[in-house]
Amino acid sequence: MFREEDNKLKAEFKLKNFKEAFAFITEIALSAEQQNHHPKMINEWNVVQIELSTHDASNIVTEKDHKLAESIMEAFKKYDR
Repeated sequence: MFREEDNKLKAEFKLKNFKEAFAFITEIALSAEQQNHHPKMINEWNVVQIELSTHDASNIVTEKDHKLAESIMEAFKKYDR
């Protein structure tokens, strides 16, 4: 679901409603904090947009981004119906 574009990994997730979208974002935030890697996340009702790049590496995609993307995809499995 993630695609590489403009030196970022980008994805858009559609969930059932705002409550699920917010729960998904919260799950991502906890995982991101554990990995000390913090994504850009935008939420509009049931849609969550995510952008990943590594600021410490001049805002390019690194292994840190791929690792967090994997965590995000794993979390999304709980919501994807």
